[in-house]
Amino acid sequence: MKHFKFKKLPLVMSLFIFGLIHAQQEITVSGTVQDGTTPMPGVNVFLQNENTGTTTDFDGNYTLSGVSPDATLVFSYIGYKTKEIPINNKTTINVTMEIDAQSLEDVVVVGYGTQNRDDVTGAISSIDSEAIESVPVATADQALQGRAPGVNVVNSGAPGNAPVVRIRGLGTPNNNTPLYVIDGIISSGMGNLNPNDIKSIQVLKDAATTAVYGSKGSNGVILITTKSGNASEKATLTFDTYTGVNFIDARYDVLNTDQYIQYASEIGPTPERISNPEYADMIANNTNWQDALFRNGLMQNYNIGLSGGNKNSNYRFSGGYLGQEGAVVETEYERFNFRANSNFTFGNFKIGETMGLSFDKQNPERDSGGRSIFEHAIKIAPYIPIYNPNNLGGFQGPSSSIDGQDAENPVRAQTIGSVDNKSIDIVGSIFAEYELFNSLTFRTQVGLDYSNYKNSSFIPSYNDDETSTNSTNFAQIIKNTGIYQSLTYTNSLTYKSTFAEVHNLELLVLSERQEIKNENVNARSTNEISDNVDQLSTSGVDLSSASSEYLRIGYLGRINYNYDRKYLFAASIRRDASSRFGANNRWGWFPSFSAGWNIGKEAFMGNTPFSNLKLRGSWGKTGNDNIGDYLYSSTLLTNFIYPIGGSAVQGTTASGLANPDLKWEETTMRNLGLDLGLNNDQFTVSFEYFNNKSEDLLINRPLPLSQGFNNPDVTENVGSVRTKGIEFNVGYNDYNGDFTWSANLNFSSTKNEVISLGEGGENRELTGGNFEGENISRITVGEPLFYFYGLQTDGIYQNDAEVAEVLTANPGQSVVQPGDIRFIDLNGDGMINADDKTKIGDPYPDFMLGLNLTAAYKNFDFNLFINGSYGNDVYNTNIYDLQGMTRLFNAGTEVLNRWTGPGTSNTIPRALGADQNAGASDRYVEDGSYTRLRNLVIGYTIPTSVFNDAISKFRIYVSGQNLITITDYSGLDPEIGQYSLNNQNTRTQFEIGIDRGNYPQPKSVLLGLQLEF
Repeated sequence: MKHFKFKKLPLVMSLFIFGLIHAQQEITVSGTVQDGTTPMPGVNVFLQNENTGTTTDFDGNYTLSGVSPDATLVFSYIGYKTKEIPINNKTTINVTMEIDAQSLEDVVVVGYGTQNRDDVTGAISSIDSEAIESVPVATADQALQGRAPGVNVVNSGAPGNAPVVRIRGLGTPNNNTPLYVIDGIISSGMGNLNPNDIKSIQVLKDAATTAVYGSKGSNGVILITTKSGNASEKATLTFDTYTGVNFIDARYDVLNTDQYIQYASEIGPTPERISNPEYADMIANNTNWQDALFRNGLMQNYNIGLSGGNKNSNYRFSGGYLGQEGAVVETEYERFNFRANSNFTFGNFKIGETMGLSFDKQNPERDSGGRSIFEHAIKIAPYIPIYNPNNLGGFQGPSSSIDGQDAENPVRAQTIGSVDNKSIDIVGSIFAEYELFNSLTFRTQVGLDYSNYKNSSFIPSYNDDETSTNSTNFAQIIKNTGIYQSLTYTNSLTYKSTFAEVHNLELLVLSERQEIKNENVNARSTNEISDNVDQLSTSGVDLSSASSEYLRIGYLGRINYNYDRKYLFAASIRRDASSRFGANNRWGWFPSFSAGWNIGKEAFMGNTPFSNLKLRGSWGKTGNDNIGDYLYSSTLLTNFIYPIGGSAVQGTTASGLANPDLKWEETTMRNLGLDLGLNNDQFTVSFEYFNNKSEDLLINRPLPLSQGFNNPDVTENVGSVRTKGIEFNVGYNDYNGDFTWSANLNFSSTKNEVISLGEGGENRELTGGNFEGENISRITVGEPLFYFYGLQTDGIYQNDAEVAEVLTANPGQSVVQPGDIRFIDLNGDGMINADDKTKIGDPYPDFMLGLNLTAAYKNFDFNLFINGSYGNDVYNTNIYDLQGMTRLFNAGTEVLNRWTGPGTSNTIPRALGADQNAGASDRYVEDGSYTRLRNLVIGYTIPTSVFNDAISKFRIYVSGQNLITITDYSGLDPEIGQYSLNNQNTRTQFEIGIDRGNYPQPKSVLLGLQLEF
């Protein structure tokens, strides 16, 4: 036994000595990681080729125990270059990280966080501050136009009017406006945001990116990040300004006085104004009403910003002023912007705020008598002078009795009195973050979106003519005021870590509550005593007020995981409740799943020209509750008049039918994507295919009048729409040498089709826009949303035989005569009526594109930006005014070539013809395709040595916008923006592609200066 122990002793001693030596070799390494002089928390520190690692704390400190003295430490952080440092028996290793500019460009903002672009599995388009600032625009959303595939932006020419923005086409007959999120704050829009304050815009387009917003994500999401200071930068002062003019040189070709007199004398009894020598002096006049309305408007913009920070805080303050005179008289927009963003760090605790304040004033385009000023400009007789000091108000207009028409003086309609819309808007947040322990962070945020608006109108009494055709006896005063307030409370926990160098995991759990309140008071009165008092009185009073509340509660869970940045996976689930639905269906589930394969990071791709090659796909559901409040409930209507005992008695009644089963409109989204980069991303390509289906559409169903409800509709969940399409983006960058240049082309094509309109939907139709008492767009199964609907034309009847050949059901009729429009009898019943109407146009484009070219040679820079829309139709109601000839008005010069006998015209009918000539038909539908030179900029940066480096940037530039438009459209502008009357945009979703005399896009020429100290 003793012999046995002795024989084992050398082995035991050897093991003990080896262990002792090995223990002596293991050391503890610690240190601090900084960015310049600022500690960096959250930096990954691990041993190369081992599973051991940690992250730095809020003071940038780290400690690793049991480390081999000959190992290598690896330091990595998103946006910074990875560092590998051999230990070499050192126990203290301090590291200064270096910013990786390329990596920073690849960090994108996503819903409730950020991601490296290489790890993104969804469809995201990014627009940086340089692209935004390269196009001088009044509102930030205008800068989106043509910048991202799948984003359709249709601008309005009126200063201060927001454009219509749609992401991936139309998915619902309801509100298609995307969700706007500014610095994490859900906002009602971005129109009042100063473009100069924007750092970047991310457009989220598929379920992988939008489902985290649940009930708000079905129309896409636009994330705006505003500029902030950097912790390690010195104080920087910036100033930029531009000034210039905008103008409209397009005109309708209308009759001059001589042509009008000839035309008026030929089509009917000659008006007294023309035939009576008493008015000879007026008849000698020749007013160009369009020239009288248009002007060269001054534009000016000033911005100043101050930013800086240190290791524990950063800040940025900015102020801006924009003044824009519209290209139409008395249309103006003025805005003052102020913004303050700051962050403060106290160990593991971080707080900050973002706050934007704006003061806006808009003088909008007006209407009068239900007609736009452009319609009046077309119709009014050219011999009418603009002014007449002998008339009340100082203007002249036609008189029905002696001029034979009642068009109004458009200059008086636009300039008399005053109309202005004012608002004070606040969008801001206060947030706090606390790192509970390494990799786990709690964040809480309160966001505010607030608007206080006041719209006022004061129109003094006037009389434009002898017989009071266009007049008002007393001053008219309107004052509408309101408050919009949205409060959003968000709390979240985020866990983010890397295991064994290759397992990258991020977990997020979140709760969110949004409360919206609306209040408004609307008042109008007259002043029978004075035209100099613009305040409300007790004369002719009409007073009303309203209020509403909206509440949404949501809970979110999300996981992002990737293995070695090659194999990507993400999933989320959100549950939302909306106060716009009854208790039966208030809650909805919105899941999403996505995956990707980063092929470019595989070892076998190492010696190829591919710097990036990634396949990705996603599926998910989003919701939509963009309808009115309380529609699930039966509300009461006061001030209802009952006839009782032969007298009118005021009472209360049920307004409409309740629907407690009203529920979410849901959109199922599918997306496939491919990203490709060659030669270190010198050449890049991105491709998307999407297929979305919106179901349980929130649609109004007409109720039988016999049910007795004041509201003739009830909102129900019926029907579905499919939207699918492709998006393509290709870029090339050459940044070597004195001459550098880049080009980026984006292309998108989107189609939507109505799949169902519920039970019996095959024979059901929903109406859209209307004109002259007819529905001109509608929704039916198998067709796109809001397609144009009317009769098909087939030339002009030249003789009685041609009339009789078509109208066989009533051969003795005399209403339709030679010279009238020949319509196609589609059902062959021998008559032309509503049964012969069919699809005559599609307002949505077949495809859109944007082309951006930039170049620089030494200190010179150049930018050219082109956008286009192709295959879309426009319903041009102006043709009705120019060629309708339903009664005497001024008209387009085409009427001089109207039909006056067999063979004289096969396109322009006879004057004062059959009523059907003016009916809805393809006569008014035109190709609205266009290619537009959206922006052209040439700049020069003066070398800093000229100023002894006192100024770090001094750039001057000249810019031109909308200088060239190539189109076959006959109207003033093929880009048909939102139509508004006194800025009351109540028909936006129905007004797709309908030109009612819309304010055209102006051209502009600007001179600008940019300074940085």
